[in-house]
Amino acid sequence: MRDGVAWSVMFGAGESYFAAFAVFLRATTAQFSLLAALPSLLGALAQLAAAWVAGQVGQRKPLILGGVWVQTLMWLPIIALAFVPSDYAVTLLIVCVAIYYIGGQFAAPPWSSLISDLVPERRRGRFFARRARYMSFATFVSLSAAGLTLEFLEQRELAAWGFALLFAVAVGGRLYSLTQLMRMHEPPRQLAPLTLPPLAGLVPRLLGTDFARFAWFVAAMNLAVAIASPFFTLYMLRDLQFSYFEFTAVSAFYVLVQFAALKVWGRLADVYGNRLIMRLTTTVFPLLPLMWVLLPTFWFILAIQVVSGACWAGFSLAAGNYLYDIAPPEKRAAYSAIHQALSNAAIFCGALLGGYLGTHAPLELGLGSTTLHFTSGLWAVMVVSGLARALAAAVLLPRLREVRPVREVSATALALRVTRANVVAGWLFELLPGRRRTVPSHEVAQITRPRNGALSESLDSESLDRVA
Repeated sequence: MRDGVAWSVMFGAGESYFAAFAVFLRATTAQFSLLAALPSLLGALAQLAAAWVAGQVGQRKPLILGGVWVQTLMWLPIIALAFVPSDYAVTLLIVCVAIYYIGGQFAAPPWSSLISDLVPERRRGRFFARRARYMSFATFVSLSAAGLTLEFLEQRELAAWGFALLFAVAVGGRLYSLTQLMRMHEPPRQLAPLTLPPLAGLVPRLLGTDFARFAWFVAAMNLAVAIASPFFTLYMLRDLQFSYFEFTAVSAFYVLVQFAALKVWGRLADVYGNRLIMRLTTTVFPLLPLMWVLLPTFWFILAIQVVSGACWAGFSLAAGNYLYDIAPPEKRAAYSAIHQALSNAAIFCGALLGGYLGTHAPLELGLGSTTLHFTSGLWAVMVVSGLARALAAAVLLPRLREVRPVREVSATALALRVTRANVVAGWLFELLPGRRRTVPSHEVAQITRPRNGALSESLDSESLDRVA
């Protein structure tokens, strides 16, 4: 819990302002694309390297601590960039952020493997939600305080000192997180090494297993999201001329809604399964970037963040839990590395595509007798991202199946339960007995197999916070 809260302070006060810092350093749209793409690609390689090393050495904590140390130390040159006038400041920022993400991504697979050994499956959803709620609250507080501080100092022409102060707080948060990681217990576990799969029958395995279908779906969704996600900050600060206060309000409100929604999503995930939650939330995803183009005002965007935060909270939680459900304990480090590497490679491709669209899209669009004018090509980034999200959800999500016994309910009934749109219907829904899906005996044996070294505690994962 303390590790997660401290990490959230680092994320809210520091990492959340990387893009704003790039705007301060006068980064172009192409440089924004590279700032998002290069760390994702190198992070994918770091994930695979970590899984391979973990299988060789058989220990996970040294790898976790090593990656976190690298991430912590990279804050120092990032802080220095605020005071070093240079034509290469943005380039140096991209390099520093890339190394920063390499450290964090290198620690992720062994951390996921370690924490999954400490958690009973039956309470995973609720504990994930509880830890994520604490982390969301810490992110909200740190992000809001950081934004107000930055706005105060920017009005006095001290924005450089503002960014330095924010990043110094981030260093402190990560150092405290590091001390908590040092105290974590590592149960003995024989880790399966990461090896190259045999070529015979490779294509059916890439398409026919639960893990493969899930990994391809999340990668496709990450690609679609990454087309637009690196450019929202640029869109707000440059195109819409938001102040640092308005930018912070939009970001913080998104986190606050996540905090409020996670408790509900965690209980629903334990009872009704993760696939249904992913199905429900992805129906909204294609509309979100389109609304940024159609309603480009502060108050409308703030309203969009209500829906966005609630849906992404549910999707992130369900996707993280689903990965733990389908991954055997001894292979979780390898599975997590492959899954994250594929997603990071997809983010790399999506960010590059978004950068190309943002720099080459026309600023005028004719629709019959009407001509629409735009301040930049980012309108095309938002539209293509929405269409790609719809395609990923429609084609790949139906191929997933729930892998553990859950109570059956329709997506409509689940949506009614989430929104509480009708009090009477919600009360009746609570009283209806659920029917459990019939699972073949060999699946039951696999799902309920004992986990060596598991404790009667509960868990969460930092990776949930990076999906969106």
